[in-house]
Amino acid sequence: MEQHFQFQQQLEQKGISLSPVQLQQFEHYYELLVEWNEKMNLTGITERNAVYEKHFYDSVSLSFFVEMQSVNKLADIGSGAGFPSVPLKILFPHLEITIVDSLNKRIQFLRMLAEQLGLDRVNCVHGRAEDIARLPEHRDRYDLVTARAVARLNVLNEFCLPFVKVGGTFAAMKGAKSEEEVQESAASLKALRGKLLSQHEFVLPHEQSERHIVLISKVDHTPRLYPRKAGTPLKQPIV
Repeated sequence: MEQHFQFQQQLEQKGISLSPVQLQQFEHYYELLVEWNEKMNLTGITERNAVYEKHFYDSVSLSFFVEMQSVNKLADIGSGAGFPSVPLKILFPHLEITIVDSLNKRIQFLRMLAEQLGLDRVNCVHGRAEDIARLPEHRDRYDLVTARAVARLNVLNEFCLPFVKVGGTFAAMKGAKSEEEVQESAASLKALRGKLLSQHEFVLPHEQSERHIVLISKVDHTPRLYPRKAGTPLKQPIV
């Protein structure tokens, strides 16, 4: 299949080889995504080429900038249809992933997806990030925490940094770079014990749309005050 071949080639250019099993997992993922999207709103992108580029390639692009072999526990906050965590899990089967989403229908889809793709150690948690981050089994526990374009960075920091263990990394996966957004996150980084590690920019291979990944290091335990109660970070961001 042409899209398989293009996707495979694009990753090979980045030093990543896909096995036949992994290629089949991505194709089955695409089929299930389109099938379930007719029952619930999972994505506005359903054309095969676009899904492979804007969802699959975009998700695994994090591995171009983070050494995934050194990551064991990954939490994906507000994952939606499983991005970026499920493509990363397909690529790096050793990962233990936890997906947090506030919509139970999406959690049901993700549980079905993990089972159908034969993925083990995938934990799907229904709830708001602000609530789940206060549970001892999730707070300060993860080597890597991801969020893909779900809110501004100062809000994402409060959603995500409490999940990151000290010395771990939060990866915010955004669209085009916004220096203003990065600058306005300074107060939240200080409050939540995060430190800007690096920023990476690239374009998707065919569509050429911009992507921006912000990597943040967790330098100390997040104070007990955070995250504030559900809804507050969005309404009253730390500035």
